[in-house]
Amino acid sequence: MEQLLSHLPPPGALLGIAFAALAGGLSRGFSGFGAALVFVPLASAAVGPRAAIPVLALLEIVSCLVFLPGAWAYAARREVLVMAAGAILAVPVGSLVLAHSDPVALRWGLTVLVLVAVAVLASGWRYRGSESVPLTVGVGMAGGLMSGAAMLGGVPPAVWWLGRAASARVLRASMNLYFAILTAAIVAAFALHGLFGWPALWLALAAGPAYGVGLWAGAALFGLASETTFRRTAYGLILAAAVLGMPLWDPLTGR
Repeated sequence: MEQLLSHLPPPGALLGIAFAALAGGLSRGFSGFGAALVFVPLASAAVGPRAAIPVLALLEIVSCLVFLPGAWAYAARREVLVMAAGAILAVPVGSLVLAHSDPVALRWGLTVLVLVAVAVLASGWRYRGSESVPLTVGVGMAGGLMSGAAMLGGVPPAVWWLGRAASARVLRASMNLYFAILTAAIVAAFALHGLFGWPALWLALAAGPAYGVGLWAGAALFGLASETTFRRTAYGLILAAAVLGMPLWDPLTGR
């Protein structure tokens, strides 16, 4: 028991990870994506990205089980399956990046990726070309690489479906189904590279209740939101998280 308690993070880290989980769960429950975009920058400020990212992988197991039944009815199932296949191929490469990268450099990279995603989503860009299997696989591979490295795998498919003017219901359901498939691959890859340990499990236990509350609240708000509100709220949450999570505010010295 003493050995297990020796891995218990300090109270400040537990509070920080719980707040990040609440915000990430709210975004995930509302939009079907954005948990990593919100959680990772905020949680990295408290515990560093190498600790925060495996915690989110554990939390995603719960959200996938909650949202999978409802996602199947409205998701673009063919696209999701093709995209998830590409993502699974690329997840191990991304997990290698996470296992061997510098924490501060990785955190700056996450911030830049989030800001670029917000700019693309808010620009109103729409993809006008025809659907193709190679392109869909490519989007999935980009998502798999970003998932393995930083649990940011929702960025490429979200940009893809928003770019094709998908409705809020289809986008949310498709993202939930995509994450259900991808999370299994991410958890396996992280376990293979030894990224789950007692600190991650303690943090996941601390973050779990807050994440559950966020998922519930976000799902309730989705039922009340219009298409315009859906997009504006998602953009605002992502942008706020990117700014607050910049290493400028609290350098990760020694993490």
